[in-house]
Amino acid sequence: MTMKKSISLPGLMTLGANNRPRGLDVNYAKKPTLSFRLTHGAVDLYRGPGGASADALKAAELLRNPGWRQKAHADEEPNRPATPKAVEDLVPGNMRQPRVAPAWLKHDKQVLRFYGYFQEHVTERPDENSRYRQVSIMFYMEDGTLGMAEPKVENSGIPQGQFLKRHRVPREDGNGFIGPDDFRCGTTVTVYGRTYKITGCDRFTRWFYEENGIDVGEDEPMVEDKWQQSYKMTKMAERGQIPMSCQAMDSKTYGQFMVGQPPADLRMSQFLLNDRKVLRFKAYWDDHTLYGCRLYFVIHYYLADNTMEINEAHSRNSGRATWPVFFRRGPMYKRNAVNAYPGMLISDGGLYMPEDLRVGDSINVWGRKVVLYECDDFTQKFYKEYMDIDQAVNKIDVSEKPIRHVKLNPPPHNGIGSPEDSLINCQMIQPKPHKQDLAKMMVLSGENLRFEAKMVNGEPEDECRRFVIAYFPDTDRTAVYEIPVRNSGHMGGKFREKAKIMNPDTGKYFCLKDLYVGTTVNICSQPLQIIRADEHCLQFLESRPAEYPWADPVSCAQKLKSLAEEPEMHEEAGIDPDRLKEIAASHGVDLIDHEVITLLRAFGQDTPSGQPVVHGPTLLRAA
Repeated sequence: MTMKKSISLPGLMTLGANNRPRGLDVNYAKKPTLSFRLTHGAVDLYRGPGGASADALKAAELLRNPGWRQKAHADEEPNRPATPKAVEDLVPGNMRQPRVAPAWLKHDKQVLRFYGYFQEHVTERPDENSRYRQVSIMFYMEDGTLGMAEPKVENSGIPQGQFLKRHRVPREDGNGFIGPDDFRCGTTVTVYGRTYKITGCDRFTRWFYEENGIDVGEDEPMVEDKWQQSYKMTKMAERGQIPMSCQAMDSKTYGQFMVGQPPADLRMSQFLLNDRKVLRFKAYWDDHTLYGCRLYFVIHYYLADNTMEINEAHSRNSGRATWPVFFRRGPMYKRNAVNAYPGMLISDGGLYMPEDLRVGDSINVWGRKVVLYECDDFTQKFYKEYMDIDQAVNKIDVSEKPIRHVKLNPPPHNGIGSPEDSLINCQMIQPKPHKQDLAKMMVLSGENLRFEAKMVNGEPEDECRRFVIAYFPDTDRTAVYEIPVRNSGHMGGKFREKAKIMNPDTGKYFCLKDLYVGTTVNICSQPLQIIRADEHCLQFLESRPAEYPWADPVSCAQKLKSLAEEPEMHEEAGIDPDRLKEIAASHGVDLIDHEVITLLRAFGQDTPSGQPVVHGPTLLRAA
């Protein structure tokens, strides 16, 4: 066997062989060994034709039909029972909850926290022989682990913080791990040979135990050792919360005299006792000068040296200077004056003291009357403890009332153009055309509702005049035309051109609700009584019963419920419309002419003489 040189992939494939592998010079596809023919079954190209099984012949026969899978599925579908969908199938997969939730899911992020301490032995200390160290015990219910942390104490010299890393802690007797049953307030628990006293727990832990019917016990006070007591007293003395004893004060004064130091004056004592104690008031000053306004201040009164500082409380975007100082910190006198002669001695004018500052009163700040209206909680507590003054009683509400702008009424219309155009000229410098209701115009375009009216001004020559009031609902315009009457002495034609007409009774433009049979309208200073309406107008009103109740047969019938006891209402021959109005008036029901027309159109019938009447039984059934 000879070794050939390889410089490419075909060369690598021929390493250790004298001949090239099969298919290398053509392709690398695997040749099929089976073929299907329509005349007979499957044929193995390598083994040649042979006997095929019955299943193979059946499959080959089905393959002759391209849609055999869909046909077989359709035949089996009617016989297959419908599987009901479970509730779990309707919930997304990432939101499903198992029937039996594991602990890591049921108690996720739930921690039981207990408070306790343990006693530690202290050697080589004359002031204490043991120390109590406080710990917080956290039990994580999701995995049954336990962790402890010790709160840090300032300058304790003990490494504090995480006391026990989170893990499963075995019991002292070796039977399992520590769990929630091992913790109760007032009991002890041993962890790795150290005994801890449980003194309390948080609100969630107590609620968790109560929900499970377990009494966790009452909280106990934390135990303080001698070092903690002395440390607390030391901190209180450093803050000046413990007054110095007479013996210590005498010893201190005697020591100062011995070394030649003068005793501390009252100012030093005041500074030491009241350092960083500041009274805070809120005040305002009404500036009555030209372009003046109300200014709000924050007043700081320093108890350490009886000085005062006043700062302006600027509101956002007030436009004033950014620096807030109104009066720099210094003594504030009740009477201020400028000494023209520097060497002349004058009185100081009285210094403002804490008892002079009271909420509700005013102080004099260089001729300005500044009113105190509020103070903070520390200031209220200071005055209550030392002076028995309640500063919250005289608190002043300085919230500004909402500004009420007086709007001028537009000038009256001068008769030129429409009132809408004149009003827009008063509202805009560049007036725009009045906006129209395009939807109303598209729906009601071409509608013309006509009413017949007569003039009722009491003049004998006008009794025979008849008018047609045309209302166009698309633009709310009204037109009046006079019907020509022969030998009346009046020319027929346009009585009032088509326009928006003002109704003198309502002060608004005439609308369709103002026009109905039986009413009297005033147009062009003439009273016109509507006596009837055309068929199209009646149908238009009846098609909108919610807007026009006098054109609703059901609404009109319900008004006559109280007439059910009248015998005339049950007669099959019907009742005359005029008689119906009389009976309704006797029962306190006011029927207008348009409602009578609506009842006649819905429940009317004709008598043998041709007179229309209202069928009472049908009307009562509709009511």
